[in-house]
Amino acid sequence: MTDHKDKMLVLENFLPYRLSYLTNIISHQLARLYTTQFDITPHEWKILAILNRYPNISAAHAGEKTAMDKVAVSRAVKGLSEKNLLHKIFSPEDKRRSMLNLTGEGTKLFHKIAPLVTDYENALLAILTKQEQGQLSQILDKLTRHVTAVKP
Repeated sequence: MTDHKDKMLVLENFLPYRLSYLTNIISHQLARLYTTQFDITPHEWKILAILNRYPNISAAHAGEKTAMDKVAVSRAVKGLSEKNLLHKIFSPEDKRRSMLNLTGEGTKLFHKIAPLVTDYENALLAILTKQEQGQLSQILDKLTRHVTAVKP
């Protein structure tokens, strides 16, 4: 049995911290690519991108696919709607549920931003070998499967 008192937590070596730190830096750099130029927030970008990939889904489903909380999804949907980038179609069976879709303007905006963020991704991945890129993808998939299957 491991004695947890003997193992001191070093924040900079703690995996959740390291992943969060890296994600925050990447997210801030990516946001600079589209926030000023296109007046869109990082949460709005995530919803825009997910609706481009999965049209006609609910806000709850979009939240699940982006791991965003309900409040962040609601604000992003409201912002995108006010900018005429998405529209809601209320379910005839249940007026509380709506399906989300990009407008034509929303689709155009997605296609303007997508090359900027994929270029950023390509530059980031270029520092890794093809083998390292494959390993990274496998490791991220494995960790994601684990944390989504295990409930603390």
